[in-house]
Amino acid sequence: MPGLLRRFADWQHLIVAVLVSWLIVTSPWIAMLGRLPREPGPLDYAHVGLGLGLLPLAVLYSIACLRNGRWRLYFPWLAGEFGTMLADVRGLLRGRVPSAEGGGLFAALEGFVLFALLATAATGGAWWWTAGTSEALDWRSHHIVAARMLIVLVVAHAASVSLHVLEFVKD
Repeated sequence: MPGLLRRFADWQHLIVAVLVSWLIVTSPWIAMLGRLPREPGPLDYAHVGLGLGLLPLAVLYSIACLRNGRWRLYFPWLAGEFGTMLADVRGLLRGRVPSAEGGGLFAALEGFVLFALLATAATGGAWWWTAGTSEALDWRSHHIVAARMLIVLVVAHAASVSLHVLEFVKD
């Protein structure tokens, strides 16, 4: 059963990555403020639909990642474990690529990506839920901040994965 759950989480990761990439790349063409525009285009509908679909998927993926105490890998600082992260920072400054597992720097980065994904999906859902009200513009602002945070963290995550791929090819 754990192997099946792991494979399901791998598929979830792929689907989340594709959806997040699409939503980020197409977001400059989204024309929404407090609600959908009078004549929404296909990108507006797709952003809302895929974004709302991403909300439960992000929650399920988070559960798959954090279950059975694995939250300590992604959020070691919540458990008061800073040693591995500090060792990874020192190693990175010496040109060594940190490990992706074990509660180190790159695993903590993955935890921040997971948090930013949830924050972006939740604020987008709240924005949609409050459409047409005075709170909608506030949720829009929160959603934009969360999405920008997610973009920065996804780029950092992609860079860390690239470092591991280069390290693997080099060996």
